[in-house]
Amino acid sequence: MDLYSILQNSLCKGYPMEIIVFPAILVILLILGVIEYSSHRRNLHSIPIRIHINGIRGKSSVTRLIGGAMREAGYRTVVKTTGTSPRYIDTQGVEHPIQRQGKANIKEQLGIFKRAREEGAEVICVECMAIDPELQWVTEHRLVKSTIGVITNVRYDHTDVMGERIEMIADALSGTIPEGGLVFTAEDENFSLLERNADKLGARILKIEPSSVSDEEMSRFSYIEHRENVALALAVAEHLGIDRETALTGMYRATPDPGALFRYEIKQFKKRITFYSIFAANDRESNIRIWRMLNLKPSKSAPVILIVNNRSDRLSRIKQFAEIIGDEITADYYILIGGLARAFGSILLSKGIPAECIFNMAGRKPEEIFERILDLTVRESFVCGIGNIGGEGHAIAEFFKHRSE
Repeated sequence: MDLYSILQNSLCKGYPMEIIVFPAILVILLILGVIEYSSHRRNLHSIPIRIHINGIRGKSSVTRLIGGAMREAGYRTVVKTTGTSPRYIDTQGVEHPIQRQGKANIKEQLGIFKRAREEGAEVICVECMAIDPELQWVTEHRLVKSTIGVITNVRYDHTDVMGERIEMIADALSGTIPEGGLVFTAEDENFSLLERNADKLGARILKIEPSSVSDEEMSRFSYIEHRENVALALAVAEHLGIDRETALTGMYRATPDPGALFRYEIKQFKKRITFYSIFAANDRESNIRIWRMLNLKPSKSAPVILIVNNRSDRLSRIKQFAEIIGDEITADYYILIGGLARAFGSILLSKGIPAECIFNMAGRKPEEIFERILDLTVRESFVCGIGNIGGEGHAIAEFFKHRSE
């Protein structure tokens, strides 16, 4: 007897409509869910090499680097990133922005695998898009089922979701370790936490040393890439039998993520302004590492100017920035943008930073902010965009990019 006949007989017996219809709808949804997941499993297993990249920083860059290496080696490769601007990179290397209706949802991965299968992909490199610990686990063990896992690092961020302790963050990220599989990481300080979790899953975890990548190899990138990201991508490529030079060639050719660390130089009115976009490095440790790498020192002849973007929907991060900006990260001038600009200005004042060195320019156009920077520059200045890439941060980065061309 079909579903329609069951409904018709039940109505004839006088059962209330809601008692009949609601269970029927639940049954239909269950059936559709089973069909959808069965279809996804077919898509999944049609792609022999599935690489799932997780971590606090560098996920998007590592995903692109691995994808570039695989493509250069001749594999039909699909890449899906989730960071600054979600992208689907097809087997021809063409980027497609992902247009979302509403908030990001891990079910998005179902369509990605379907599309990859239709393109005949042999490799898929997927950046983990979940933050919630349970959803990270579901993404790996139900949606991706990776053959190779990558955890870039373990750092303090998303503490409102993953937990306040570093052990809790490590446990959350470990949700994407493939059961009985292999995972690569560049995490050093908290490696033992990841290793413990890998052991529980019968997985093998390898710690990769950034020092394995030479200065000469790093110098060939067209932007400022992080050594540990390259080391991770090379380790994955080597594991899959790709020679080092082929892998590096593919990485150099890969399009960098919009949130990568870029350096732009603008010359105007006999003034030179060097801009570093480090908006995407929005956790405490990453910002400090990058700042030390840039080694910028405040001076009157060539002032350092910070553009700090604090979004109103990232309250947990304003505390992190308050701990380092003005102390470990110092500048001559501070330009504040974003929804929490006024609040952050009060924090800087409480640290003894003079009011004349702080400019609240929230909601101003990038052109107006650039005019302010010109006013503060005598002959040369160094400008760093820090905080959040979203909202005003992205507009600032794009402005300097196009102005430098």
